Amino acid sequence: MVQRLDDKIAIITGAGSGIGAATAIRFVEEGASVLLADINEPGLVEVAHQIADEQKVKIQVADVLDESAIAACVQAAVDTWGRVDILVNNAGLGNNVPLADATKELMDRIWGVNLRAPIFFCKHAIPHMRPGSAIVNVASISSTCGIPGQAVYAPSKGGVLQLTRQLAIEYAKQNIRVNAVAPGSIETPMLWGDDPEASKPLLDWLLDKHPIGRFGKPVEVANAILFLASDEASFITGANLPVDGGYTAQ
Repeated sequence: MVQRLDDKIAIITGAGSGIGAATAIRFVEEGASVLLADINEPGLVEVAHQIADEQKVKIQVADVLDESAIAACVQAAVDTWGRVDILVNNAGLGNNVPLADATKELMDRIWGVNLRAPIFFCKHAIPHMRPGSAIVNVASISSTCGIPGQAVYAPSKGGVLQLTRQLAIEYAKQNIRVNAVAPGSIETPMLWGDDPEASKPLLDWLLDKHPIGRFGKPVEVANAILFLASDEASFITGANLPVDGGYTAQ
């Protein structure tokens, strides 16, 4: 049986946990070879162990705030497999800091990981992409909706959505598709935060805002990314696919 990503080469950022890890596992199940990038080395090792196919996976420890580290990730994929067919810009940082308390350092870090890193990954990966390649950016419901406490985070994800549209137009003639997924609240370490008890009021508020009545699972976002990365989505570019339990339908 032909797999949906048979013989495809993918780079997945933030692959050491959560949505990135689930995406890596689904991609390999569908025939892809994957370079997993993350600053979290133990997480990368664990995901590679779950995949359990040394020919299909390569891990790259990288701080995506560093453009040279991003370039090294892309080069590692090219050196290993000769090209890049799919780029999944998933690495992200969240925060719920009131704007009055937000420092320049926090802003630089959030915007650096969430927006500048996808820009630099696209910059370095696109020259190695052939017609038929695909980029999937992980945006957020915060790309289009206001949520309390996300005055720093939301603009970074709004930028991801606009980056998606911009590159979709710029590279359509080369048949390189660029799309986004917009997860709602997904059961990942970023959702729970460092202090789940302190986050409980916001989590309760968010849960009430999801009409489907629960938070999402990482594999549910991974399946949407898989679709957009595959040839099944060959006439889709510049789109934003909500995976949010109905949050943005209201």
